[in-house]
Amino acid sequence: MKQLLEFLDRLDDANIHYSLGHYRESISVQIAVPGERWEVEFFADDTVEIEVFVSDGVVSSGTDRLDELFRKHAD
Repeated sequence: MKQLLEFLDRLDDANIHYSLGHYRESISVQIAVPGERWEVEFFADDTVEIEVFVSDGVVSSGTDRLDELFRKHAD
């Protein structure tokens, strides 16, 4: 818990926006910064897992890509 609180303080001090969630028996910190999305999970056993998603810089226009989203991920 100490690591999580220290991390949140650092984010606040740096004015980096984040949101919190509860997944897989952990507290998840989700961070979106230009060109990147970070998922940092803090577990009760002090394990920390970090996953970073980096944009390829390709920007789509129109709504065609939205249809792709639903085709791939809708139940």
